[in-house]
Amino acid sequence: MRDGANVPLVRELVLVGGGHTHALVLRRWGMKPVPGVRLTLINPGPTAPYTGMLPGHVAGHYPREALDIDLVRLARFAGARLILGAANLIDPVAQRVQVPGRAPIAYDLLSIDIGITSDMAELPGFAEHGIAAKPLGPFADRWASYCAGDGPARVAVIGGGVAGVELALAAAHRLQGSGRAAAVTVVDRGALLDGAPERARVRLRAALSAHGIEVIEGQAPVEVTRDALRLADGREIAADLTIGAAGAVPHRWLADCGMEMTGDGFMVVDETLRSVSHPAVYGAGDCVHLSHAPRPKAGVFAVRAAPVLAWNLRADLTGAQRRRFRPQRDFLKLVSLGGRAALAEKAGLVLAGPAMWRWKDGIDQRFMERFRDLPRMPAPVAPRDAARGVAEELAGPPPCGGCGAKLGAGALSGILGGAPGDDAAVLEVGGARQVISTDHLRGFAEDPVLVARATAVHAMGDIWAMGARPQAAVANVILPRMAARMQGAWLDEVMEAAREVFAAEGAEIVGGHSSMGAELTIGFTVTGLLGGRAVTLEGAHPGDALVLSRGIGTGVVLAGEMRMQAAGAEVAACWGQMVTPQGTAAAILGPAAHAMTDVTGFGLAGHLGNICAASGVGAEVALDTLPVLPGALRLSEAGVRSTLHDQNRAALEGRVAVPATALAALVFDPQTAGGLLAAVPEREADRLVTGLTQAGFDAARIGHVTQGSAIRFT
Repeated sequence: MRDGANVPLVRELVLVGGGHTHALVLRRWGMKPVPGVRLTLINPGPTAPYTGMLPGHVAGHYPREALDIDLVRLARFAGARLILGAANLIDPVAQRVQVPGRAPIAYDLLSIDIGITSDMAELPGFAEHGIAAKPLGPFADRWASYCAGDGPARVAVIGGGVAGVELALAAAHRLQGSGRAAAVTVVDRGALLDGAPERARVRLRAALSAHGIEVIEGQAPVEVTRDALRLADGREIAADLTIGAAGAVPHRWLADCGMEMTGDGFMVVDETLRSVSHPAVYGAGDCVHLSHAPRPKAGVFAVRAAPVLAWNLRADLTGAQRRRFRPQRDFLKLVSLGGRAALAEKAGLVLAGPAMWRWKDGIDQRFMERFRDLPRMPAPVAPRDAARGVAEELAGPPPCGGCGAKLGAGALSGILGGAPGDDAAVLEVGGARQVISTDHLRGFAEDPVLVARATAVHAMGDIWAMGARPQAAVANVILPRMAARMQGAWLDEVMEAAREVFAAEGAEIVGGHSSMGAELTIGFTVTGLLGGRAVTLEGAHPGDALVLSRGIGTGVVLAGEMRMQAAGAEVAACWGQMVTPQGTAAAILGPAAHAMTDVTGFGLAGHLGNICAASGVGAEVALDTLPVLPGALRLSEAGVRSTLHDQNRAALEGRVAVPATALAALVFDPQTAGGLLAAVPEREADRLVTGLTQAGFDAARIGHVTQGSAIRFT
């Protein structure tokens, strides 16, 4: 375990934005965290793009994924909570950050690194028909879609600075290289490359001319339409893609947060990178103004600020002395020229050619390599004089969270008498029929809100599987040890998130208990009302079709995330499925189902085995029909397994026939908030799958019920 892992939490450090500075801070924190501090990163998505490689991507030199810093993996390395959401307000007095859809996030110390945007909201038609070069993510997606087209390409770039010229050259290179007739135009309300050294301007103008790029200067754009850019002098530039690369500005919401800002909306920081008006707030990157040493917006300053920001955050948390950030006065500018050539400029000296591209590519690749190849942390060491076997347990992979942390079927067989049984009980109460069940999850992520939402969905699974409607819940929450002043905020986050999930399904949290322990654990006891018959494990008939409401693979994806082998987008998709309720799926399947269960800790094979044993039938499943979460098969092929996988497989030895493939291994994967598995009449199967798909579920017909007791996956 990490040094200080058992130290009580006493401080909250929150980073808003996954910019270059914060990414480097997270890397440093992972190598030397501050015990007693919970670190939180808030970012809209699971990755953060490296803007230095954007022109190379536009030109076709780099694939999209080469630009992404994987924040899920980086947060795991740093031991940080990752909140996937866009902050839209900071209250520096109450010291809270607002992210839509969740309780306010408290902080003792805050840092902001959210970059800037090229959005031109004030330009008529731009929001509907244009695309800003920043933020990079949406732009890269739009560019990929545009390049997938055919026929003539007409691109207009608004902004004649270095960024606009670089994008225009890259776009022309890519489109012309694909064989399309391409017309690229650069428009600027002033002079092209205004402020750039004369030698650089001459070289860049020559590059534009060589690529056949038209330049229009001294004209302001007044409207963007679906197929044109209108200028102030009445001209219309034919364009089916208009890119905004002029006058990047701060995100507008930041100016409403009550901190001291420049007139154009940049947060003002001092020589230590602290807000000049609110000392508990730091900032770095393009979103801040350095009051002691104003500089242009450039990534080099964000990178150079990272060691100072990391030191000063640590200093404030530990009582050490802060350091001053001294940005260099001049810096090397490397500008892509479309093909594998670049222009380098510093202090008026200009060089251009393929060698400069190799230089730029080397710098960019070395920067990204810091996040692709994170340092390997030492394995935990057994205490001196520990019992035999402790070292072996510590040397293995860490235990999974979610259902991967539960006891296997073998451990439970003595308690359950070896017979399959439903996970919920039916109660007769004053003429009404209730279903009751209980479930809990060990924290599979550092974010209590994410764990609470997934646990609520997971706990309702048994209620839905029996055809009941969730009614009430009692919560049991174990928080890790922390300062008393922090407990209320943590509990508020958990309970508000859970209430929202239960309320959406018509249920209410009516009480609960809380305590402190070694780690976060959340559980719910849930009751449901039965309006008709209870759907149980019994009742499947030979000839029934088997329908699964959503993909498998949560166990292997969560295990891959813990080992930093899962991609951020894969983990985000897994989290997204786990927090999506299945009340609608249950309402579709329940009335038709002969037997139904939710697929959780025992995996698809185990829960199908329970239906077959209770119903006295067998089953055949076609592996190629199984819905699988993104990344699950890739991770399975790489040998990643959840903690419970081997026990699930051993419990079915001799009962289930499976081929020795990575896809087949997923049928033993323990699922957290997994799908509903139903045996339904053959004639109803296609209609039910269509209904589930239309409701947004990744559902599939995966096989059928057979005579006998054999269960085969083929």
